[in-house]
Amino acid sequence: MRPPVEVSVLIVSLLAPGVLYTINNIPALQEPLSILGLGMSILGFVLLLLRLTVSNQTKVDPLFYVFAEFSFTCMVGLTNALEQDGFISGFMGFYLKKGEPHLSTAYAVMMSYWDGIVHFILFLTIIHRMFRGKSYRSLGLLWAGSSIANQIVHIPGVVIGKYGSNIRPGFWRNVPFFLVPFWAASVLFSRPREMPVVTADKISAEQKKGLLFRPVDLLLSLMLLGAMAFSVFRGFVVLDCPLDTCFTYIYQYEPYLKDPVVFPRVMMLVYLFYAMPLMAFFTYGLRTPGCSWMLDWTIFFAGAMAQSQWCHIGASQHSRTPYTYRVPADKWWPVITLNVLLAALPALLALRCHTNPVYFMKPVPEGQTNKEKKKN
Repeated sequence: MRPPVEVSVLIVSLLAPGVLYTINNIPALQEPLSILGLGMSILGFVLLLLRLTVSNQTKVDPLFYVFAEFSFTCMVGLTNALEQDGFISGFMGFYLKKGEPHLSTAYAVMMSYWDGIVHFILFLTIIHRMFRGKSYRSLGLLWAGSSIANQIVHIPGVVIGKYGSNIRPGFWRNVPFFLVPFWAASVLFSRPREMPVVTADKISAEQKKGLLFRPVDLLLSLMLLGAMAFSVFRGFVVLDCPLDTCFTYIYQYEPYLKDPVVFPRVMMLVYLFYAMPLMAFFTYGLRTPGCSWMLDWTIFFAGAMAQSQWCHIGASQHSRTPYTYRVPADKWWPVITLNVLLAALPALLALRCHTNPVYFMKPVPEGQTNKEKKKN
Protein backbone atom coordinates (compact mmCIF):
# COMPACT_ATOMS: atom_id res chain seq x y z
CA MET A 1 0.00 0.00 0.00
CA ARG A 2 1.42 3.37 -1.02
CA PRO A 3 1.71 6.17 1.54
CA PRO A 4 -0.38 9.33 1.01
CA VAL A 5 1.02 11.59 -1.69
CA GLU A 6 1.88 14.36 0.76
CA VAL A 7 3.96 11.88 2.79
CA SER A 8 5.82 10.84 -0.36
CA VAL A 9 6.50 14.49 -1.16
CA LEU A 10 7.76 15.02 2.39
CA ILE A 11 10.15 12.07 2.06
CA VAL A 12 11.49 13.28 -1.30
CA SER A 13 11.95 16.81 0.08
CA LEU A 14 13.94 15.54 3.05
CA LEU A 15 16.54 14.19 0.63
CA ALA A 16 17.69 17.77 -0.01
CA PRO A 17 20.04 18.14 3.00
CA GLY A 18 21.68 14.81 2.16
CA VAL A 19 22.27 15.88 -1.44
CA LEU A 20 23.79 19.18 -0.29
CA TYR A 21 26.05 17.47 2.25
CA THR A 22 27.30 15.02 -0.39
CA ILE A 23 28.14 17.73 -2.93
CA ASN A 24 29.79 19.83 -0.22
CA ASN A 25 32.25 16.99 0.36
CA ILE A 26 33.08 16.20 -3.29
CA PRO A 27 35.36 18.97 -4.68
CA ALA A 28 35.00 17.74 -8.26
CA LEU A 29 31.32 18.75 -8.22
CA GLN A 30 31.93 22.27 -6.96
CA GLU A 31 32.89 24.16 -10.12
CA PRO A 32 30.44 26.98 -11.03
CA LEU A 33 29.17 25.38 -14.27
CA SER A 34 29.05 21.97 -12.62
CA ILE A 35 26.87 23.40 -9.85
CA LEU A 36 24.35 24.78 -12.35
CA GLY A 37 24.25 21.56 -14.40
CA LEU A 38 24.10 19.36 -11.33
CA GLY A 39 21.38 21.51 -9.79
CA MET A 40 19.15 21.28 -12.85
CA SER A 41 19.82 17.52 -13.11
CA ILE A 42 18.82 17.02 -9.48
CA LEU A 43 15.60 18.97 -10.02
CA GLY A 44 14.89 16.78 -13.05
CA PHE A 45 15.50 13.64 -11.01
CA VAL A 46 13.22 14.92 -8.24
CA LEU A 47 10.52 15.54 -10.85
CA LEU A 48 10.90 11.93 -12.02
CA LEU A 49 10.54 10.66 -8.45
CA LEU A 50 7.44 12.77 -7.99
CA ARG A 51 5.99 11.40 -11.20
CA LEU A 52 6.47 7.88 -9.84
CA THR A 53 4.67 8.75 -6.61
CA VAL A 54 1.48 9.55 -8.54
CA SER A 55 1.80 6.90 -11.26
CA ASN A 56 -1.29 5.16 -9.91
CA GLN A 57 -3.40 8.31 -10.30
CA THR A 58 -5.56 8.54 -13.41
CA LYS A 59 -5.48 12.33 -13.54
CA VAL A 60 -3.00 14.61 -11.82
CA ASP A 61 -3.36 18.38 -11.56
CA PRO A 62 -0.28 19.89 -13.27
CA LEU A 63 0.08 22.27 -10.33
CA PHE A 64 0.96 19.24 -8.19
CA TYR A 65 4.37 19.07 -9.85
CA VAL A 66 4.93 22.76 -9.13
CA PHE A 67 4.08 22.48 -5.46
CA ALA A 68 5.95 19.20 -5.00
CA GLU A 69 9.11 20.35 -6.82
CA PHE A 70 9.13 23.61 -4.87
CA SER A 71 8.81 21.59 -1.66
CA PHE A 72 12.23 20.11 -2.37
CA THR A 73 13.78 23.56 -2.84
CA CYS A 74 12.12 24.69 0.41
CA MET A 75 14.29 22.21 2.27
CA VAL A 76 17.35 23.60 0.48
CA GLY A 77 16.33 27.06 1.71
CA LEU A 78 15.77 25.90 5.28
CA THR A 79 19.16 24.16 5.27
CA ASN A 80 20.77 27.42 4.15
CA ALA A 81 19.03 29.46 6.87
CA LEU A 82 19.99 27.02 9.62
CA GLU A 83 23.62 26.94 8.48
CA GLN A 84 23.93 30.73 8.21
CA ASP A 85 22.59 31.08 11.75
CA GLY A 86 25.03 28.49 13.07
CA PHE A 87 22.61 25.67 13.91
CA ILE A 88 24.23 23.22 11.46
CA SER A 89 27.34 23.17 9.27
CA GLY A 90 28.87 21.37 6.31
CA PHE A 91 25.98 21.71 3.85
CA MET A 92 26.07 25.05 2.02
CA GLY A 93 29.72 26.16 1.98
CA PHE A 94 30.35 25.14 -1.63
CA TYR A 95 27.19 26.83 -2.89
CA LEU A 96 27.89 30.13 -1.17
CA LYS A 97 31.38 30.22 -2.69
CA LYS A 98 30.65 29.02 -6.21
CA GLY A 99 26.87 29.30 -6.63
CA GLU A 100 24.99 32.18 -4.98
CA PRO A 101 27.12 34.17 -2.50
CA HIS A 102 24.22 36.51 -1.73
CA LEU A 103 22.43 33.69 0.14
CA SER A 104 24.55 34.57 3.17
CA THR A 105 22.89 38.00 3.53
CA ALA A 106 20.35 38.71 6.23
CA TYR A 107 17.56 39.19 3.69
CA ALA A 108 18.31 35.83 2.03
CA VAL A 109 18.42 34.07 5.41
CA MET A 110 14.96 35.40 6.33
CA MET A 111 13.72 34.52 2.84
CA SER A 112 15.05 30.99 3.32
CA TYR A 113 13.26 30.60 6.65
CA TRP A 114 10.00 31.70 5.03
CA ASP A 115 10.49 29.22 2.19
CA GLY A 116 11.50 26.37 4.46
CA ILE A 117 8.69 26.78 6.98
CA VAL A 118 5.71 28.76 5.65
CA HIS A 119 5.87 27.72 1.99
CA PHE A 120 6.67 24.12 2.89
CA ILE A 121 3.63 23.85 5.19
CA LEU A 122 1.49 25.48 2.51
CA PHE A 123 2.67 22.99 -0.12
CA LEU A 124 1.97 19.93 2.02
CA THR A 125 -1.46 21.29 2.95
CA ILE A 126 -2.32 22.08 -0.67
CA ILE A 127 -1.19 18.63 -1.87
CA HIS A 128 -3.19 16.98 0.93
CA ARG A 129 -6.34 18.85 -0.13
CA MET A 130 -5.64 18.33 -3.83
CA PHE A 131 -5.70 14.54 -3.59
CA ARG A 132 -8.78 14.51 -1.39
CA GLY A 133 -10.86 16.53 -3.77
CA LYS A 134 -10.95 19.62 -1.58
CA SER A 135 -10.52 23.18 -2.75
CA TYR A 136 -7.04 24.65 -2.43
CA ARG A 137 -7.48 27.70 -4.63
CA SER A 138 -7.20 30.27 -1.84
CA LEU A 139 -4.11 28.62 -0.36
CA GLY A 140 -2.60 28.50 -3.84
CA LEU A 141 -3.21 32.23 -4.34
CA LEU A 142 -1.69 32.94 -0.94
CA TRP A 143 1.47 31.09 -2.01
CA ALA A 144 1.50 32.72 -5.46
CA GLY A 145 1.42 36.20 -3.96
CA SER A 146 4.17 35.31 -1.51
CA SER A 147 6.40 33.66 -4.12
CA ILE A 148 6.04 36.39 -6.73
CA ALA A 149 6.75 39.10 -4.15
CA ASN A 150 9.83 37.15 -3.13
CA GLN A 151 11.21 36.81 -6.65
CA ILE A 152 10.59 40.37 -7.83
CA VAL A 153 12.71 41.61 -4.93
CA HIS A 154 15.26 38.80 -4.82
CA ILE A 155 16.38 38.69 -8.47
CA PRO A 156 16.62 42.46 -9.18
CA GLY A 157 18.25 42.93 -5.76
CA VAL A 158 21.03 40.51 -6.68
CA VAL A 159 21.58 41.96 -10.15
CA ILE A 160 21.78 45.63 -9.17
CA GLY A 161 23.16 45.25 -5.63
CA LYS A 162 26.68 44.70 -4.38
CA TYR A 163 26.57 41.05 -5.51
CA GLY A 164 25.79 42.01 -9.10
CA SER A 165 29.46 41.92 -10.05
CA ASN A 166 29.84 38.39 -8.70
CA ILE A 167 26.97 36.54 -10.37
CA ARG A 168 27.82 32.88 -10.93
CA PRO A 169 26.12 30.41 -13.32
CA GLY A 170 24.23 28.88 -10.38
CA PHE A 171 22.23 32.10 -10.04
CA TRP A 172 20.40 31.37 -13.28
CA ARG A 173 18.62 28.40 -11.74
CA ASN A 174 16.33 31.08 -10.30
CA VAL A 175 14.81 31.79 -13.74
CA PRO A 176 12.24 28.96 -13.65
CA PHE A 177 11.45 29.79 -10.02
CA PHE A 178 10.73 33.33 -11.18
CA LEU A 179 8.52 32.37 -14.13
CA VAL A 180 6.59 29.37 -12.78
CA PRO A 181 4.74 31.27 -9.98
CA PHE A 182 3.35 33.69 -12.56
CA TRP A 183 2.05 30.77 -14.62
CA ALA A 184 0.63 29.08 -11.52
CA ALA A 185 -1.07 32.31 -10.45
CA SER A 186 -2.70 32.70 -13.89
CA VAL A 187 -4.00 29.12 -13.67
CA LEU A 188 -5.41 29.67 -10.18
CA PHE A 189 -7.04 33.00 -11.04
CA SER A 190 -8.71 31.41 -14.08
CA ARG A 191 -10.32 28.64 -12.06
CA PRO A 192 -13.85 29.14 -10.70
CA ARG A 193 -14.30 30.35 -7.16
CA GLU A 194 -16.73 28.67 -4.77
CA MET A 195 -19.05 31.07 -2.97
CA PRO A 196 -22.14 30.65 -0.80
CA VAL A 197 -25.41 31.49 -2.49
CA VAL A 198 -27.18 34.36 -0.81
CA THR A 199 -30.61 35.70 -1.68
CA ALA A 200 -30.83 38.81 -3.80
CA ASP A 201 -32.65 40.66 -1.00
CA LYS A 202 -29.82 40.08 1.44
CA ILE A 203 -27.20 41.13 -1.10
CA SER A 204 -29.19 44.24 -1.97
CA ALA A 205 -29.64 45.20 1.68
CA GLU A 206 -25.93 44.81 2.40
CA GLN A 207 -24.82 46.72 -0.67
CA LYS A 208 -27.10 49.68 0.09
CA LYS A 209 -25.12 50.42 3.24
CA GLY A 210 -22.74 53.31 2.86
CA LEU A 211 -19.17 53.18 4.11
CA LEU A 212 -20.09 55.13 7.24
CA PHE A 213 -22.52 52.35 8.21
CA ARG A 214 -19.84 49.66 7.81
CA PRO A 215 -17.36 50.62 10.56
CA VAL A 216 -14.96 47.73 9.84
CA ASP A 217 -14.73 48.67 6.17
CA LEU A 218 -14.32 52.34 7.11
CA LEU A 219 -11.46 51.51 9.46
CA LEU A 220 -9.81 49.28 6.83
CA SER A 221 -10.15 52.06 4.24
CA LEU A 222 -8.47 54.57 6.54
CA MET A 223 -5.68 52.10 7.30
CA LEU A 224 -5.19 51.47 3.59
CA LEU A 225 -4.86 55.20 2.98
CA GLY A 226 -2.27 55.37 5.76
CA ALA A 227 -0.37 52.40 4.31
CA MET A 228 -0.42 54.03 0.87
CA ALA A 229 1.03 57.24 2.30
CA PHE A 230 3.72 55.26 4.16
CA SER A 231 4.60 53.36 0.96
CA VAL A 232 4.90 56.58 -1.03
CA PHE A 233 7.03 58.15 1.68
CA ARG A 234 9.47 55.24 1.90
CA GLY A 235 9.59 55.09 -1.89
CA PHE A 236 10.72 58.71 -1.91
CA VAL A 237 13.22 57.96 0.86
CA VAL A 238 15.03 55.24 -1.12
CA LEU A 239 14.95 57.48 -4.22
CA ASP A 240 17.13 59.93 -2.25
CA CYS A 241 14.49 62.60 -1.80
CA PRO A 242 16.27 65.73 -0.48
CA LEU A 243 13.54 66.66 2.02
CA ASP A 244 14.71 66.86 5.63
CA THR A 245 11.99 64.42 6.70
CA CYS A 246 13.29 61.75 4.33
CA PHE A 247 16.88 62.36 5.43
CA THR A 248 15.93 62.10 9.08
CA TYR A 249 13.93 58.92 8.55
CA ILE A 250 16.60 56.96 6.70
CA TYR A 251 19.37 57.89 9.15
CA GLN A 252 17.49 57.88 12.44
CA TYR A 253 14.65 55.37 11.95
CA GLU A 254 15.30 52.84 9.17
CA PRO A 255 18.96 52.96 8.12
CA TYR A 256 18.47 49.44 6.74
CA LEU A 257 16.90 51.11 3.69
CA LYS A 258 20.38 52.23 2.60
CA ASP A 259 22.03 48.82 3.08
CA PRO A 260 24.25 48.20 0.00
CA VAL A 261 22.72 44.75 -0.52
CA VAL A 262 19.87 46.81 -2.12
CA PHE A 263 17.10 44.32 -1.24
CA PRO A 264 15.30 46.85 1.01
CA ARG A 265 15.56 49.57 -1.63
CA VAL A 266 14.08 47.29 -4.33
CA MET A 267 11.33 46.28 -1.91
CA MET A 268 10.35 49.88 -1.22
CA LEU A 269 10.16 50.55 -4.96
CA VAL A 270 7.96 47.48 -5.41
CA TYR A 271 5.70 48.86 -2.69
CA LEU A 272 5.61 52.26 -4.39
CA PHE A 273 4.85 51.04 -7.92
CA TYR A 274 2.85 47.86 -7.25
CA ALA A 275 1.57 47.60 -3.68
CA MET A 276 0.39 51.21 -3.44
CA PRO A 277 -1.80 51.05 -6.60
CA LEU A 278 -3.26 47.74 -5.40
CA MET A 279 -4.18 49.30 -2.06
CA ALA A 280 -5.87 52.14 -3.96
CA PHE A 281 -7.97 49.57 -5.83
CA PHE A 282 -8.85 47.86 -2.54
CA THR A 283 -10.00 51.19 -1.12
CA TYR A 284 -12.23 51.53 -4.17
CA GLY A 285 -13.52 47.98 -3.72
CA LEU A 286 -14.50 48.64 -0.08
CA ARG A 287 -16.78 51.49 -1.13
CA THR A 288 -18.13 50.08 -4.39
CA PRO A 289 -20.49 47.08 -4.15
CA GLY A 290 -20.09 43.99 -6.33
CA CYS A 291 -16.28 44.03 -6.73
CA SER A 292 -15.94 40.24 -6.62
CA TRP A 293 -12.27 40.47 -7.67
CA MET A 294 -11.56 41.63 -4.11
CA LEU A 295 -11.99 38.07 -2.86
CA ASP A 296 -9.03 36.77 -4.86
CA TRP A 297 -6.70 39.74 -4.96
CA THR A 298 -6.83 40.41 -1.22
CA ILE A 299 -5.57 36.85 -0.59
CA PHE A 300 -2.83 37.23 -3.19
CA PHE A 301 -1.81 40.57 -1.69
CA ALA A 302 -1.87 39.23 1.87
CA GLY A 303 0.62 36.53 0.90
CA ALA A 304 2.86 39.04 -0.85
CA MET A 305 2.96 41.50 2.03
CA ALA A 306 3.41 38.85 4.71
CA GLN A 307 6.47 37.44 2.94
CA SER A 308 7.92 40.86 2.16
CA GLN A 309 7.49 42.28 5.63
CA TRP A 310 8.82 39.12 7.29
CA CYS A 311 12.03 39.46 5.27
CA HIS A 312 12.25 43.22 5.76
CA ILE A 313 11.63 43.23 9.51
CA GLY A 314 13.80 40.17 10.13
CA ALA A 315 16.72 41.36 8.01
CA SER A 316 16.71 44.81 9.62
CA GLN A 317 17.31 43.10 12.99
CA HIS A 318 19.50 40.19 11.92
CA SER A 319 23.10 39.84 13.09
CA ARG A 320 24.27 39.51 9.47
CA THR A 321 23.14 43.07 8.82
CA PRO A 322 25.93 45.49 9.83
CA TYR A 323 25.10 47.23 13.09
CA THR A 324 25.00 50.69 11.48
CA TYR A 325 22.12 49.57 9.22
CA ARG A 326 19.95 48.04 11.94
CA VAL A 327 16.99 49.87 13.49
CA PRO A 328 18.31 52.07 16.34
CA ALA A 329 17.30 50.84 19.79
CA ASP A 330 15.53 54.09 20.71
CA LYS A 331 13.41 53.95 17.54
CA TRP A 332 12.73 50.20 17.64
CA TRP A 333 9.11 50.29 18.81
CA PRO A 334 7.66 52.83 16.34
CA VAL A 335 9.52 51.36 13.35
CA ILE A 336 8.67 47.73 14.10
CA THR A 337 5.07 48.59 14.96
CA LEU A 338 4.56 50.36 11.63
CA ASN A 339 6.10 47.46 9.73
CA VAL A 340 4.04 44.85 11.60
CA LEU A 341 0.87 46.82 10.90
CA LEU A 342 1.82 46.94 7.22
CA ALA A 343 2.00 43.14 7.22
CA ALA A 344 -1.18 42.68 9.28
CA LEU A 345 -3.41 45.05 7.30
CA PRO A 346 -3.62 42.93 4.09
CA ALA A 347 -4.30 39.81 6.20
CA LEU A 348 -7.12 41.59 8.05
CA LEU A 349 -8.52 42.85 4.74
CA ALA A 350 -8.49 39.34 3.23
CA LEU A 351 -10.11 37.94 6.38
CA ARG A 352 -12.88 40.56 6.22
CA CYS A 353 -13.59 39.82 2.57
CA HIS A 354 -13.84 36.07 3.09
CA THR A 355 -15.74 35.93 6.37
CA ASN A 356 -18.51 38.15 4.99
CA PRO A 357 -18.30 38.31 1.17
CA VAL A 358 -21.90 39.50 0.59
CA TYR A 359 -20.93 43.09 -0.20
CA PHE A 360 -18.63 41.89 -2.99
CA MET A 361 -21.05 39.40 -4.59
CA LYS A 362 -23.18 39.74 -7.68
CA PRO A 363 -26.96 39.52 -7.11
CA VAL A 364 -28.45 36.02 -7.52
CA PRO A 365 -32.05 34.88 -8.11
CA GLU A 366 -34.28 34.81 -5.06
CA GLY A 367 -35.30 31.51 -3.55
CA GLN A 368 -31.81 30.01 -3.30
CA THR A 369 -30.56 29.11 0.15
CA ASN A 370 -27.17 29.85 1.54
CA LYS A 371 -26.59 26.11 1.87
CA GLU A 372 -26.26 25.78 -1.86
CA LYS A 373 -23.08 26.54 -3.73
CA LYS A 374 -22.59 28.31 -6.96
CA LYS A 375 -19.63 28.85 -9.22
CA ASN A 376 -18.89 32.53 -9.57
